[in-house]
Amino acid sequence: MRMMLDACVLYPTVMREVLVGCAKAGLFEPRWSPRILEEWARAAIKLGPEGEVIARGEIAALRANFPDAEMQVPEAKLQQFWLPDPNDVHVLAAAVVGSCDGIVTANAKDFPGNLLAEEGLFRADPDGFLIRLFDEAPEVVSDVGAGVLSQARRMSGEDWTMRSLMKKARLPRLGKRLAGA
Repeated sequence: MRMMLDACVLYPTVMREVLVGCAKAGLFEPRWSPRILEEWARAAIKLGPEGEVIARGEIAALRANFPDAEMQVPEAKLQQFWLPDPNDVHVLAAAVVGSCDGIVTANAKDFPGNLLAEEGLFRADPDGFLIRLFDEAPEVVSDVGAGVLSQARRMSGEDWTMRSLMKKARLPRLGKRLAGA
């Protein structure tokens, strides 16, 4: 399954790490465009100037780990689509260029299901998408979650629980599953 990852699911670190971990484990093939990655880097500026530097390093690592994931979208292709937010048309166009099955995004209102269906795509919210992956491969997703939890504890110095970390990452249903509740 090929899934276009919107910038809003790449920018939050924990959410991105879970999604990328599942992709590294072979549960799906991630896709993005240069513009999506640039949106992530620009959003990271909110953390301060070092936020953008860190994001650009993470983007370089992502590109190295997934060399076939980046979809170039010809300008003419953008003119073929319409979405409620014109700034999101590039995500839809990249999904079509990348022969994706769907788009993982937290912006449901900007990606109406009927418009995506016209292109043979579906929209998946990150929590629901990861629940689907968990249902298909619980051990793999549990291992990914455990690795992300361990890294979060190490980097933050806080004693996170799985549920609290995933809830903070806007993945509350996944957190419940990973915690065994």
